Amino acid sequence: MSLPARHDGIGLRSYKSLGGRAVTTIAMLLFSAAALWAQAQAPNASDTKPGDKACQPTGNNSASQSQAESQADKAGGEKKSAEASDDPCALKQDEPEGRQTNRIMGVVPNFGAVSANTQLPPLTTKGKFWLATEDSFDYSSFIWTGILAGQEFALNNYPEFGQGAAGYGRYYWHTFVDGVSGTYFTEAIVPWISHEDPRYYTMGHGGFFRRTYYALSRVVITRTDSGRATFNWSEMGGNALEAGLANAYYPPQERGAHQTAVNWGAQIESAALNNIAKEFWPDVRHFLFGK
Repeated sequence: MSLPARHDGIGLRSYKSLGGRAVTTIAMLLFSAAALWAQAQAPNASDTKPGDKACQPTGNNSASQSQAESQADKAGGEKKSAEASDDPCALKQDEPEGRQTNRIMGVVPNFGAVSANTQLPPLTTKGKFWLATEDSFDYSSFIWTGILAGQEFALNNYPEFGQGAAGYGRYYWHTFVDGVSGTYFTEAIVPWISHEDPRYYTMGHGGFFRRTYYALSRVVITRTDSGRATFNWSEMGGNALEAGLANAYYPPQERGAHQTAVNWGAQIESAALNNIAKEFWPDVRHFLFGK
């Protein structure tokens, strides 16, 4: 997928080709179709057979468990997931909760996504910078950078970079710097200044279009550290800073006010697609792996 570089999801710097847009569109359509299928297959109360044990929601206990798991993740501990439980009710309760994982498909960093119906304490300044560090330097970020750089290399999006191993190396380090700078601007530096929470809080319930609208709206609406809704300066301003910084290391043909504006728009578009991917990842994960 040819998207702007963001290590906390899907991303490369700019859409330079129609082919890249087509691949992105097809991938998102397949992604959404899988999510719809997963929702359609979700069991409901009327499917319970006589004699089956009825599973009751655990309310605050479930939220407390999710919070404890998330906090354990940030401390580097291992999760004990509901899938590993012998209680059949645990899995049923976990499925509709929109449970997130640290990586999407094992290759896309997803540390900033919060499972549905989960309340977490505010991120400290240290926590915001650590979140950006996880998204930027986890092993999956290097793999994902390689995939994105490979696509750009194959499409010859920047002829100035050349071909061969040296050319691919130029694509790789430009893509990596794009991702790291964008992630630190949107998840650490600007959120620290604006006192915003850079994490994505999964909705996890409701219809497909409602959830899609919610995911898209998170590009311009976010939470403050105190939990209030606010304009998303972290996303809008952070991506503008990243687009401006790219003028310092891209070839002269890729610089200037117009190109910076184009790159900023591409970053915002990438952020919207990232949010959709995060919102429906738990559904797709269940569809693909039965978890």
